[in-house]
Amino acid sequence: MGRTIATFLLCLAAWTCAAADSRGVDYGKEIQPLLAERCYSCHGPEKQKGGLRLDRKMDALHGGDNGKAIIPGKSSESLLIKNVSGENADTVMPPKGERLSTKQIAMLRQWIDAGAVWPDELAATARNSKDHWAFKVPSRSAIPHVRNKSWVRNSIDNFILSRLEKERIRPSPEADKLTLIRRLSFDLLGLPPTPEEVQRFIEDARPDAYERLVDRLLRSPHFGERWARHWLDIARYADSDGYEKDGIRPFAYLYKDWVIEAINNDLPIDEFSIEQIAGDLLPGATLPQKTATGFHRQTLTNKEGGIDQEEFRCKATVDRASTTAAAWLGLTVGCAECHSHKYDPITQREFYQFYAFFNHASEKDIYVAKRRRGGTISGCKKQVGWRRREDQGRTRFVPD
Repeated sequence: MGRTIATFLLCLAAWTCAAADSRGVDYGKEIQPLLAERCYSCHGPEKQKGGLRLDRKMDALHGGDNGKAIIPGKSSESLLIKNVSGENADTVMPPKGERLSTKQIAMLRQWIDAGAVWPDELAATARNSKDHWAFKVPSRSAIPHVRNKSWVRNSIDNFILSRLEKERIRPSPEADKLTLIRRLSFDLLGLPPTPEEVQRFIEDARPDAYERLVDRLLRSPHFGERWARHWLDIARYADSDGYEKDGIRPFAYLYKDWVIEAINNDLPIDEFSIEQIAGDLLPGATLPQKTATGFHRQTLTNKEGGIDQEEFRCKATVDRASTTAAAWLGLTVGCAECHSHKYDPITQREFYQFYAFFNHASEKDIYVAKRRRGGTISGCKKQVGWRRREDQGRTRFVPD
């Protein structure tokens, strides 16, 4: 009788295990809560130690620096199982606190051997980095249809009028010539028109008077001065070093002038970008192309006594990496200096990979010239040719 009961209990236990195996493990109810409780603190949204992130399906299946953490159908080859089970004695996980129980490890094994099923509705946060707006190729939008077609003069008007009609707002009446030239002059040059310019425009009865005014303002050297300010802000341009000493940078204006001239000359955006990022590396680089790389020299410079030079060299390198990304990548990466970005697809590891491009570059101030009384120039460590240039009432000394 006892033997019969024991046999029955063994059969019941085997049936229970078989039933559990056939039931499978539910990721949402069993696996995700376990990972969130025991793994996300090191491998979640805040930190990704070893390059491993387990809260997002795409990243979890991709693995980390040491290989695949989860190999669907092969739990014995998955690093996740090797680490939580203690098979890898040097990388037991979690590294702190209680180890996972035998039941929890068995559940992870069962889930992986069954194919590591991870429902898509629970992987919504696993956003592909290519979905970020900054990485999408610009596409031309369809021109919207409008009811008041007589108001439209170009395709841009379609977009404006379409929204106005949607909001049931009538367009403002056309501006008079005095208002128009003031708006245009402030927009393009940042300066008011002179009374003579206003009078000439008002008296110009030609049908293309407005277009002629636009062309004239675009040819003005003040156009580059007005619009260079926006780029110079991005490039963190300054005429002094910053910090407590805040020493003057006597030749910083050469980079500023390069930006102004590039805008006035309508330099193509690819050349505008390449010359600032690596103009000195172009074959047969010209002096203006080398000057363009002044973009990278706009960092704060600390020349106080007793400072740790290496500390501020690293700060300058961080600034170069962050500013270059903000200027050209369409997103900020500065947050990733301390932790992986919580919203943009930039990891801390990727930040320092980008940082490494700038970290090997040497930086040295070259003492070039001093201006003496009477307008003479004295040569210094590096022989440089200089010439006097009169620029709108200002005397400047520029390199030949």
